[in-house]
Amino acid sequence: MAIKQLNPITPGQRGMTSQDFSSITTKKPVKSLLVIKKTARGRNNQGRITTRHKGGGVKQYYRIVNFKLPVGTTAVVEQIEYDPNRSARIARIKDQTNTYHYILAADGMKIGTKILVGDESPIEVGNRLTLENIPLGSNIHSVELQPGRGAQLARSAGSSVQLMAKDNGFAQLKLPSGEIRLVKIECMASVGIVGNEQNQNVKIGKAGRNRNRGIRPTVRGVAMGAYDHPHGGGDGGRHGTGKAPRTPWGQKTLGYKTRSRKKVSTMIVKGRNEGKRR
Repeated sequence: MAIKQLNPITPGQRGMTSQDFSSITTKKPVKSLLVIKKTARGRNNQGRITTRHKGGGVKQYYRIVNFKLPVGTTAVVEQIEYDPNRSARIARIKDQTNTYHYILAADGMKIGTKILVGDESPIEVGNRLTLENIPLGSNIHSVELQPGRGAQLARSAGSSVQLMAKDNGFAQLKLPSGEIRLVKIECMASVGIVGNEQNQNVKIGKAGRNRNRGIRPTVRGVAMGAYDHPHGGGDGGRHGTGKAPRTPWGQKTLGYKTRSRKKVSTMIVKGRNEGKRR
């Protein structure tokens, strides 16, 4: 996918770029795989805001993506579609029972591509196998963390996981963050890289485009009053005082480790921050 540069006929389009939708083959999704998407606007079941700067945005339907196709599935890609709920494209496939499914569209997937699920499947883009039957060094996506649970790793546009090693019933996977994690070799994964890899290079260009995505404005703490934020107030605040920056509720940020030591997974061989400058 390439990035589409807009003709700057308005000030908002001067720094804006868009995705190239030429790879999308249809604009009509399967109605049986659509459900109404209700957004909470960042609020919990008590109506309190737990995630700030969310609300509004255009209405969207959620596409039901099948992240755990059963073993033995044989399907053919019929369409490549746009999904407003994720950065990746989705592929509409029809299996041997004439049932439609949505899966993540891998890079290189097109109409007519055959999808096979099972350990006897060839190592080709889109096929799904257990980690035990995938060669070392392969780039994979839609990886399970637990057998039968469904894909959880490497599902965003352009992402992939590299299979590094296999030992004692576990496979070592190198994640995009640099972290190396152990996963059971019975877990399933799809061969290839998730498509739409240029999505990260899209420039929003104007505020209204973010509002359509349901992202509300963010106000800097130093622009607030002392009552509203630890950085607020016109008496110097924290600039030049040597005090650590904080969240609106006083929690330290920017380098302060908030990950619980008790919850650190024993399956992590190498952390994502190891080897980086401190």
